[in-house]
Amino acid sequence: MNTAPIVSKVWSFCTTLRDDGVGYGDYLEQLTYLIFLKMADEYAKPPYSRDVGIPDGYDWTSLTTKRGAELEAHYVILLRKLGEQKGMLGQIFTKAQNKITDPAKLFRLIDMVDGTKWIMLGADVKGDIYEGLLERNAEDTKSGAGQYFTPRALIRAMVECVRPEPGKTIADPACGTGGFFLAAHDFLTDADNYALDKEQKAFLKHSTFYGNEIVAGTRRLCLMNMFLHGIGEMVGETLVSPADALISPPSETYDFVLANPPFGKKSSMSFTNAEGEQETDELTYNRQDFWATTSNKQLNFVQHIRTMLKTTGRAAVVVPDNVLFEGGAGETIRRQLLQTTDLHTILRLPTGIFYAQGVKANVIFFDNRPASPEAQTSKVWFYDYRTNVHHTLKQKPLTYAHLEEFIACYNPMVRDDREPTWSEENPEGRWRAYDRDELLSRDKASLDVFWLRDASMTDLENLPEPDVLAEEVMENLRSAMANFESVLEAQ
Repeated sequence: MNTAPIVSKVWSFCTTLRDDGVGYGDYLEQLTYLIFLKMADEYAKPPYSRDVGIPDGYDWTSLTTKRGAELEAHYVILLRKLGEQKGMLGQIFTKAQNKITDPAKLFRLIDMVDGTKWIMLGADVKGDIYEGLLERNAEDTKSGAGQYFTPRALIRAMVECVRPEPGKTIADPACGTGGFFLAAHDFLTDADNYALDKEQKAFLKHSTFYGNEIVAGTRRLCLMNMFLHGIGEMVGETLVSPADALISPPSETYDFVLANPPFGKKSSMSFTNAEGEQETDELTYNRQDFWATTSNKQLNFVQHIRTMLKTTGRAAVVVPDNVLFEGGAGETIRRQLLQTTDLHTILRLPTGIFYAQGVKANVIFFDNRPASPEAQTSKVWFYDYRTNVHHTLKQKPLTYAHLEEFIACYNPMVRDDREPTWSEENPEGRWRAYDRDELLSRDKASLDVFWLRDASMTDLENLPEPDVLAEEVMENLRSAMANFESVLEAQ
């Protein structure tokens, strides 16, 4: 089914609301509430006749039968009432507020949602609609929406490499709107990968996914997005915790961790001083299960993710460049990863693929191992998809096809049979391995490894198009500014 007309319809109304000061994020949030209520109404009727936990008088019909000021007043009370309920229903409506103060426009939005039979669309179609809206929301970079948006092509590639299995748990300690969960769900339900039996389907729905998301609005979108994909129930388990994942050791361990923790040099907390002024204090997590104590948010997430894994667990994590070369705690953590886990693969990513500006990132893939005096990493395979690669969000966005060669080199089905594409005879090959001892002998055990010749320095004929080049220059400038800011933070 072509979902574009529905996406276009529900999104076009946002243009009108923006004149009233309702931004993309607020619009999407209000849409979340209304779609949820409409679906609850559909489930409550035959042939489903399910008790979805909506209190009498606060259901979809109570909205469609009111107009004007009465509608606005009732909507405010309804949101508060639903936030008091148990299970996922209460989680989605926790601290929910009405951001559409014009009763006429609120009624038009309700009427628009009422015109679609959401259950009849099917879980995949509903998920596509919602992800389409999330993607448009993330394109509004000034709103900060990009902070939780990972390119779908990259997510899919990471899932294809890790290959989650039925009956296994999957976690993300900074899950945003649930992109990794949804991609893993799609992989597991793909008939070309697995033929799930009844027990495996039930496990997938109720016991597979576990996450943390501290931003209330983002967590709300995640819960709704998961429900639209058939994950979890309207009333029942809470799959996504609002707690800061870094505060304490995980209460459970998991088979797979897929994550893109928030970019940012340091963790901090705000407080009011004795003079009533706002101050920011550096936040350090003192955990006995960490290898090093640091205020570097990314290094803390890497350490935490290692503690989340079962002894046979596998992880794929997006990290910024500084995780690969930073000294101090960074060096300690890299040496420990090489010693205690099988840090087998690093994908070097280009700029221009994230909505956050100036980001130079990588994906590290590692498998946990039982405690042993023997080093668990023998070699690390690198795929350089950065040198001489030019992407921009508008002119040349990253697609799954761009990462297919990496997936083939990764060889997820039989990792022991990997073959390098780089050699003395083929110096342009992007895929090669380095022995553990060679990496440990580098300054600070740096994993910031490159070997390809930068064609832009010597081959003017191979320069990208001017608009792509201009955007790449801007990306490099933003990256430089971000690095300067991190240096200032460290003073």
